[in-house]
Amino acid sequence: MNNIKSTNYTIPLITLTTLFFMWGFITCLNDILIPFLKGVFSLTHFQANLVQLAFFVAYFIISLIYFIVSATFGDPISKIGYKNTVMAGLIISALACLLFFMEAGSSTPKFGTFLLALFLLGSGFTFLQIAANPLVSLLGKPETASSRLNLSQAFNSLGTTIAPVIGGYFIFKYFVPKEASIAVEAGAVKIPYLFLAGVLLLLAVVIFISKIPNGNVEDSSEKLDKKAGALQYPHLVFGMLGIFFYVGGEVTIGSNLVSYMKEFQGLTENAASSFLAFYWGGAMIGRFMGSISMSDMEGVKKYTLMAVAAIASFILIFTITGISIKEVGYFLIFLVLNYAVFIAARSVPSRTLSYFAGASMILIFIMLISSGTISLWAILGVGLFNSIMFPTIFTLAINGLGKYTSQGSSLLVMMILGGALLPPLQGLIADYTNSHIAFILPLFCYAYLMWYGFVGCNIKKKTNPELSQ
Repeated sequence: MNNIKSTNYTIPLITLTTLFFMWGFITCLNDILIPFLKGVFSLTHFQANLVQLAFFVAYFIISLIYFIVSATFGDPISKIGYKNTVMAGLIISALACLLFFMEAGSSTPKFGTFLLALFLLGSGFTFLQIAANPLVSLLGKPETASSRLNLSQAFNSLGTTIAPVIGGYFIFKYFVPKEASIAVEAGAVKIPYLFLAGVLLLLAVVIFISKIPNGNVEDSSEKLDKKAGALQYPHLVFGMLGIFFYVGGEVTIGSNLVSYMKEFQGLTENAASSFLAFYWGGAMIGRFMGSISMSDMEGVKKYTLMAVAAIASFILIFTITGISIKEVGYFLIFLVLNYAVFIAARSVPSRTLSYFAGASMILIFIMLISSGTISLWAILGVGLFNSIMFPTIFTLAINGLGKYTSQGSSLLVMMILGGALLPPLQGLIADYTNSHIAFILPLFCYAYLMWYGFVGCNIKKKTNPELSQ
């Protein structure tokens, strides 16, 4: 079934992991853009969260188009190839960053044009998601696919960890001028996005000259199926909802944390950006640990390396944020809890997903019924348990799809739509109540994920004989 014959996947995995880092970095800048544009254009909570709507709705629209083309004419990746799809995504994303640069330099910047640039950026990232996630899963043994994808996603989380600190500093402090005009304030994002456009174009060149396989997941002897066959797998359909609620829950929390910290914790936007790094950094810690936990490593060596990865990652976050060790005490408690839950799950991906979803629900509940320091660190601690969710849901959902793997991947990426719909909904709740109470929304997201890990991910017998491999 797999025509990627090479047994040495080190260089391709390193190249793709660099790509994961960059799109994580740029995606997390949206969390900085929300409060920034909210101030520049005097937006409501709902209007500011349109940033995430514009970005993540692109995932749905582009993936839907991909799925329709796949079901009508055959899987496009089978004709275009993984490598070419990734390069196309990088070029589109670079053009989006250049549009940001041009609009930020305009004498009369418009919020709508920034939203258009974000839609274009999301469109480019959609191609990256469709091609890169299954490619990482295929570059090695199937039983360690979750481990590899967790490792790549860990570097994605490294990008999301660094982005709030670096982005917050440059956008809110270094490049923001003292003048009050909208045009001058908007110019604070001009240089950062020009730099990002250059990096994305450079990555496209690196991908072009690298030896990443450009093949497809089907044998050349296998007839390309022009049907929506992937939808006949219930565990994939339930996984689509899993991606919807996971991305929706994670992005909703990240998008509204800065506003919450300003309103209820009395922090400045720049200071709040540093605390936000612990939310996204928690995901990085968990993914490094998850990569080791779900590998074929065994015994004391596995758990020792997990502890080392956790400590090293925490030191990195602690160093770049500059927050005192006294303030991060609660985070260390949640980190130990995260490690204990990993051990309790015994490296079973589905069980780990359910346990982590349950832990996230407990932390959100603590955040809702408390205030001050406990409330803040409880919601930041959710990042630790978000960590393995996306790669684990993804690999559980495409497991056993065979020739429908790419089609199933496009359907899963389509459901990143959750990141477009749920943040504005939380913003609306915040407008009518406050930014603290509004965090009740992701509680329901994690309840579904707990069910998917225990029940929904189980592979059902295919009912259509045409689907037999």
